[in-house]
Amino acid sequence: MKASWKKYELNFKRPSGTSRGVLKTKTSYFIFLENNDLIGIGECGLLKGLSIDDVPEYENKLNEVCQNISTFIDDIDLLNEFPSIQFGVEMASLDLNNGGIKKFFNTDFYNSEKGIDINGLVWMGTKEFMLKQIKQKIKQNYSCIKLKIGAIDFDSEIELLKNIRKEYSENDIELRVDANGAFLPKEAYEKLSILSELKLHSIEQPIKQGQYEEIAKLCEITPLPIALDEELIGVSSLEKKKSLLEIIKPQYIILKPSLVGGFAKSKEWMDIAEKNNIGWWITSALESNIGLNAIAQFTSYLNTEIPQGLGTGQLYTNNFPSPLEIENAKLFYRKNNPWDLSLLMND
Repeated sequence: MKASWKKYELNFKRPSGTSRGVLKTKTSYFIFLENNDLIGIGECGLLKGLSIDDVPEYENKLNEVCQNISTFIDDIDLLNEFPSIQFGVEMASLDLNNGGIKKFFNTDFYNSEKGIDINGLVWMGTKEFMLKQIKQKIKQNYSCIKLKIGAIDFDSEIELLKNIRKEYSENDIELRVDANGAFLPKEAYEKLSILSELKLHSIEQPIKQGQYEEIAKLCEITPLPIALDEELIGVSSLEKKKSLLEIIKPQYIILKPSLVGGFAKSKEWMDIAEKNNIGWWITSALESNIGLNAIAQFTSYLNTEIPQGLGTGQLYTNNFPSPLEIENAKLFYRKNNPWDLSLLMND
């Protein structure tokens, strides 16, 4: 078996705002496993400024992994400090073992084109830009909308949410908000109280990760369900995962396989969460269609019932044409639409 890697720059159709700045491009790395004329491809979805493996020696690690690929496949825990590479190796290995046809799990999503319910994502920006996105998502039949907040002033964001609720009740549209750690601990409870009056489903990561005492207290008294996201990054051992969830006791956790080390590592979080009556859902982390397809199949395999965060495949001008298609707020795998990886393979 031979292994190699390639770097690929994804270009956003329009600059996309987050609390960490405006994104215009997104770098992904791809691992190729070759054996007996079959090729398995895995995406290492590194997120600058967020992934714990966003380090100068990242490409050196990819070289080491490819030179000793059998060792790392046999003991994936050797890559705990490089979760995006961990996921890329796991993905490529599964693809290769299943014949190199981009099939990872035996699910109705892949086999019989059963759709996965997804939320509509509204990016940060001016009030007018966000309102335009919201109207577009509602027109596209989304029943669950996720808004990134923290970019404009809080009063304007509240006004925006109030405008939605004037037209659509919580029975019509489920609203989730993602603060990406934008609130200060001393102001968080007051802001959550104001947000809770708007009948929201939940808020992701209200304060910055790593403030265990503050987030645990907030989760205990919060008037609005809290979902941990960034808080899970860098926690690799089973004991630390158990400790974190038992101490903080969030209402939900959100799993991004590229940030927590792949499918097996995500499943560890889910099992601990379920034992502690903590809900969860899965979201992509700005991967290309290659990574998004793998995450969608994993999601389908788990028989999830609530909308998942898998609507990011249409963000790029140079994404890879694939069977993935969004229709009526569902993600489908349409086998009549072929994969075209020429941009990647010929780059």
